[in-house]
Amino acid sequence: MPDKQVYEYAFIRYVPRVEREEFINVGIILYSLRHDFLQVRYNIDKARLLSFYENTDIAMLNSYLRTWDLIARGDATGGKIATLDLPSRFRWLTASRSTIIQSSHVHPGLCSDPQKVMEDLFEKYVL
Repeated sequence: MPDKQVYEYAFIRYVPRVEREEFINVGIILYSLRHDFLQVRYNIDKARLLSFYENTDIAMLNSYLRTWDLIARGDATGGKIATLDLPSRFRWLTASRSTIIQSSHVHPGLCSDPQKVMEDLFEKYVL
């Protein structure tokens, strides 16, 4: 167990009508300071999203999620937030907001391979 380190994750939710609080998971954010790991992974399933809300702007949603990915990777083309340190970027991505893209509450865990955990959670809760 000594190689296991703390990680935190949150789901990325598409909330087309914020006032109704209905959402669909479209991605995940996983962070581990000890593993120097921060990653966003998302899936745009056009048919699923349009069946959930027929007025979904797929291009806009994809643009927002692409920006979240740039921020997680620390890519400066993602804006000023992307230039912050790893913990600050994670906290920004998981901050409460009332927009069409939101994150769930943050959940902790222990792991030795955050990439594997990311893939498992993505498969189980997003796809």
